[in-house]
Amino acid sequence: MSDATRPLIVGAGPAGIRAAQILVSSGIRPAVIDEAPSGGGQIYRQRLVADERSAKDLYGSEAAKATALHGTFAGIRDRIDYYPETLVWNLRDKAADAVTGHRTRRIPFSHLILATGATDRVLPFPGWTLPGVFTLGGSQIALKSQGCAIGEEVVFLGSGPLLYLVAWQYVKAGANVAAVLDTSQFSAKLHLLRGLFAQPSVVLRGFRYAAELMARGVAVRFGVQPVRIDGATRVEGVVWRERDVEHRLACDAIGYGFSLRSETQLADLAGCRFVFDARDRAWRPERDGAGRTTMPGVYIAGDGAGIAGADAAELAGERAGLALLEDVGLSVDHVRIGVLERKLASISKFRDVLEAAFPFPQAWANGISDDVTLCRCEEIAIGAVRDAVRDQGVFELNRLKALTRVGMGRCQGRMCGNAAVEVLAAACGQSPDAVGRLRAQPPIKPIPLGVMAEEETA
Repeated sequence: MSDATRPLIVGAGPAGIRAAQILVSSGIRPAVIDEAPSGGGQIYRQRLVADERSAKDLYGSEAAKATALHGTFAGIRDRIDYYPETLVWNLRDKAADAVTGHRTRRIPFSHLILATGATDRVLPFPGWTLPGVFTLGGSQIALKSQGCAIGEEVVFLGSGPLLYLVAWQYVKAGANVAAVLDTSQFSAKLHLLRGLFAQPSVVLRGFRYAAELMARGVAVRFGVQPVRIDGATRVEGVVWRERDVEHRLACDAIGYGFSLRSETQLADLAGCRFVFDARDRAWRPERDGAGRTTMPGVYIAGDGAGIAGADAAELAGERAGLALLEDVGLSVDHVRIGVLERKLASISKFRDVLEAAFPFPQAWANGISDDVTLCRCEEIAIGAVRDAVRDQGVFELNRLKALTRVGMGRCQGRMCGNAAVEVLAAACGQSPDAVGRLRAQPPIKPIPLGVMAEEETA
């Protein structure tokens, strides 16, 4: 190993922490950067201010895993260079441009492990931009970090395992959950029976969440089609269609989302080659089983490499750390590597089961009306995409971005990108992979204009 080996890990969630642990155990001091004020990632997010809630209150059945991960990170803090509340907004010339508050710095690295995680995937429908509409992840952050609910009468809407988890967490915390509206059919849940052999504890826990919700009087509906969110200045109710009958329920807040999407902008800026993942209906960085990307010295682990969950993220973070050690000439435990790879393969197969149980609503793109806002940042409606296809012959996503400004706003397409792909593909009669992907541009998130004048090198 060269004395110049200085890895950088972006992300202090399950994948990033386990990768850091592996490197530290071999005498390497990595730098770890994370946007949150403390480690744990979204799934094991810590409180902003201490309160009376226990780990069991915060994380439920995952309390032991969360506590162990937090303890691991605390145990290696003096052997890493840790940058909390710090955003990596660009990668160039073997260095990361990062900003903390109003100060930016360049952090050089020899190797890079991207553990950037994922964010909610949302699909627009009438009223989705009203105050009081949160993503499922945003709803969870409010509960975990701040100890508050997003409203007094909450409805959770969408599909995916997170839908039931967040609703259950709200009920357990004492919040009033009026309904859980699942866009997938009840019959699709029968696929979960196949998962009992691969991940019995996960499947049974999911069944328990749904059963407890129903036992506490929460209306759980399946096969719903969102129609609109009512309200003048904020959420007042939600309307959905079920078996061709419209229903309305009063509420003052909605948690909404359709599974997750990988955060891949930094992998793009690092020069990694991408491949389309048909299961996730998204482009992801190409990687091998160890997490090596197509760029030498760049590794990726966790949900940023493809949606697989917290357990897989820990395993993949450890495997990426071991791959880095192998590549710098250090000895590794090949028996442990075999165990990690077998476990990751098993989880990947289980992901197929989850996708079948919580399918993407493929009819959405054709059913949404032209006047619904697609890109909130630039205030671009769905109809602008269809007009571009019809009037200007647009069949590629970055061409659409140039002509309509979809994806050019503050979120850089993180909120609207997946929906734009679906609308464009449907409008031109193509599959989602055929219309391409948005190319990442620095800064990947907004930064203060004045920070460039005060750049320093770490």
